[in-house]
Amino acid sequence: MEGAVIEVEAAKGGGLPRTQLVGLPDTALREAKERVKAAVTAFELPWPPQLITINLSPASLPKTGSHFDVAIAVAAILAESRWSMPLVASTILFGELSLDGRIRNVRGVLPAMLAAAKAGFEHAIVPSAQVEEAALVPGLTVWGAGRLTEVVQILRGRPVDSPSESAPSASLPPVEASAIPPDLADVVGHEDGKFALEVAAAGRHHLYLHGAPGVGKTMLASRLTSLLPDLTQDESLEVSAIHSLAGHQLTGLLSRPPYADPHHSVTPAALLGGGSGELKPGAISIAHRGVLFLDECPDFGPKLDALRTPLENGSIIISRARATALFPARFQLILAANPCPCGNHGVAGLECTCDSVKVRRYQERISGPILDRIDIRHQMVSTKRVLLDVAASPPEPSSVVAERVAEARQRQARRLADTPWSTNGEVAGPYLRKELPLPEDLGSLNSALDRGALSLRGVDKVLRVSWTLADLAGHDRIGPRELRAALRLRQGEQLRAVS
Repeated sequence: MEGAVIEVEAAKGGGLPRTQLVGLPDTALREAKERVKAAVTAFELPWPPQLITINLSPASLPKTGSHFDVAIAVAAILAESRWSMPLVASTILFGELSLDGRIRNVRGVLPAMLAAAKAGFEHAIVPSAQVEEAALVPGLTVWGAGRLTEVVQILRGRPVDSPSESAPSASLPPVEASAIPPDLADVVGHEDGKFALEVAAAGRHHLYLHGAPGVGKTMLASRLTSLLPDLTQDESLEVSAIHSLAGHQLTGLLSRPPYADPHHSVTPAALLGGGSGELKPGAISIAHRGVLFLDECPDFGPKLDALRTPLENGSIIISRARATALFPARFQLILAANPCPCGNHGVAGLECTCDSVKVRRYQERISGPILDRIDIRHQMVSTKRVLLDVAASPPEPSSVVAERVAEARQRQARRLADTPWSTNGEVAGPYLRKELPLPEDLGSLNSALDRGALSLRGVDKVLRVSWTLADLAGHDRIGPRELRAALRLRQGEQLRAVS
């Protein structure tokens, strides 16, 4: 996420013709010397006929990736030709070379350009297909190039008006800056579920939905982003940089909270981040400032337990032998699960084919520590047929609910103005209990704690949800009504008794 400026140096020496690459390159980067030499000679550009040593400085920093190719080629050309390239000192070069001299797209253009602007550079040359992404960073003059000859031409002071297309690359599909999420009006019935979703959106609370197959868990969860407010400018830059680092092409800054729903067969590296070569952000970082939805969560198995630390810290540290990377991962977790492998346990009118041991083992796949970190639990029941035929009243669209969520978020922002938090779901426990006013009657909380129905973490969760309910109601304090409703949301009970 934080780029470092690498200076590429080239020097000719005696001995048999060969290319020596130093500066702690990895295997992929070490192979660049053959790739770059072929690209340079393809356009009959000068390449030293003797030993050439290429140094990537600072030498103590491990280097990975193929985005150094263009800079290595320019350094080698300068070492042999001594051409005048006045823009080299103030220009960042970024791109991978094909054997015929065309330039391929690379990942991480946006965070790299942010680091370049911070380091004081004025110009940048990137693959022509990624000019739009690089131009998102203010203060940089960005040129696009599709061939190595165009890079040389630009550095010699002759800008290219119409650069050629970049070579095909295996980059991920473009991410639309303003993708439209599905609307909450599509969901008929499930009034309690919609209310639980609204509370989760207003306070950025984690949510657990459980019920029979086809009851609407996925449909409800996929509409959470439609209730969330737009990202701020700083959040938009941060989220866009993560997607760029993951290999997505950007058509603009991402202004809406992202949504990630990995399949339960996802590998730990794809879920958390990492990899055997370059360290890449995982699904939990792709969902940073947005929603991470894990459908059929019992099938994720032990991978769910790896979310404990990111849920608490909002980030994850990936450590390998050669490098350590910290990726932001402040996501809103939505879990969905069936009651048993066949899905019919406890469902009226259906017969469960699972024995009690199988049901218990299936439910125990979601560990207690993970469930304890979930703010709201909701049992979804099947919608009556009459509601599917003729709805008593038209369902509320996402825009109407989003207005209430935005008002609640504004109340939270005013209350937490002098703190590092902006939503109730992020507030630390000590501040929650000592700095904010507590309800006058805490008997229900103490009773639940004595019975073992709540842990100490669970008490903080109930207080956070209570504040969100108060914000949605326009209150300045937590009352018994909000506390009672928060306890029901925490324990997965229906809300009609306190609606």
